[in-house]
Amino acid sequence: MRTIWGSVIVSTTVLFVASSVRHLLFQSAAFDLGYFDQALYLISQGQPPIVSFWGFHFLGGHADWILYLLAPLYKLYPSVFWLFAIQAIALSLGAVPAWQLATQAGVKPKQAVAIAFTYLLYPLVFNINLFDFHPEVMALPVFLAVVLAARTHQPVGFTLGIIFILGCRDALSLTVAAMGVWLFFIENRRLCGAIAFLGGSLWFLVATQLVIPHFRPLGVEAVARYAGLGDSVLEIAKNVILQPGLLLNRVLTLPNLEYLCLLLVPVLWGLSLKHLAPLLAAIPQLAMNLLTAYQPQKDLIHQYSVPILPFLLLAVIAALAANKSWVRSQRGIILWALIGFLALAKFGYFGDRYLAKVNTWQATRAAIAQVQTTGSVLTNPQTAPHLTHRAVIRLATDQFNPATLNDFSYVLLDTRYPGMSCSKETMSHLLKQAQQSSSHELTYQRDDVYLFTRKPL
Repeated sequence: MRTIWGSVIVSTTVLFVASSVRHLLFQSAAFDLGYFDQALYLISQGQPPIVSFWGFHFLGGHADWILYLLAPLYKLYPSVFWLFAIQAIALSLGAVPAWQLATQAGVKPKQAVAIAFTYLLYPLVFNINLFDFHPEVMALPVFLAVVLAARTHQPVGFTLGIIFILGCRDALSLTVAAMGVWLFFIENRRLCGAIAFLGGSLWFLVATQLVIPHFRPLGVEAVARYAGLGDSVLEIAKNVILQPGLLLNRVLTLPNLEYLCLLLVPVLWGLSLKHLAPLLAAIPQLAMNLLTAYQPQKDLIHQYSVPILPFLLLAVIAALAANKSWVRSQRGIILWALIGFLALAKFGYFGDRYLAKVNTWQATRAAIAQVQTTGSVLTNPQTAPHLTHRAVIRLATDQFNPATLNDFSYVLLDTRYPGMSCSKETMSHLLKQAQQSSSHELTYQRDDVYLFTRKPL
């Protein structure tokens, strides 16, 4: 057990430092770090948590009410580094229930330790930590914990864990419901299975049909990623069930094959066809990832594969406990996991991609330091997460309306690196307009970084 907790502490430290350094290098973005940082800040200040550059209350995104439980931390001290710490701790803590589940399943002690390392070295764990912040990472260790609670006959702890998971993201409700089916029919945990199925199904309907439409009248934003399958969540679900022929052309593609390889190769040593039952719970999220043409749902970098990982691990544990895995020695398992990590984890980004803006780093930091009030700000998406502790912040993108530029207290533009969502032409136009504005004055300029401040009345 000492080895497990020591690994958790090391992992937490590494993940926290990695995400913090990425942020300090201006590689984080408005979506999604700035989004959650502003929402939490506004909640802690007693203001409506409307993410200004999105235009809606944050509950209109994914009904992730769990943010209300995090807000007291921002009340204590408002800092985006809380999110990095929470994410690092949550991701690392998954190793503990993974080890406990392996031990409970009858896996040998050394193999159980190897399972914990398999989890920590799974590339998604490191990569998702570098992709800003997402509440569903908090659900990752809890998924493993609730399965352990179900197997050890702890319905109260199981129920509390399910409630926590459902608060992290609306789509997790489908995974919870599917997990209920698996627990009820395969694991013979009838009470916990029923709780998960009913709770997940009910929250899916409440979140997608009531909560999200109330705060965002346009409905669930991700529906657009499934064009051709339906115009609403319920219509898509109906067509998937009643018209399976619609799915074949979407599922049988090379990008999907590549995605499945990425997903399975790090744990391929431990998968057995006779012990894949836990993956029943992963079917909803896997189906969503395979049916969309949205590429971020088909990699090990973004958050969309998080709900699949716990059940991949459970399938490996089941095979290992039955002596049906390809590799069974502790050394062999850890070596496979390490090779998978080295091949697919994005630690190499710190040697090139994350250093791309280092020549404007000092200038951007100096400009940010001169934003001394909580007045409204217009800035680049990569600078936004450093300035989201205010009610209004907008992004300098191709969709920005230049006519509203004079509405801002500060206009901070990095014209050398405008960002993926802003063309050089748009940035040049915004700079020219700010320079010609009668209501703003240039208060800082260095290395193509410009700060304009509204003149006193």
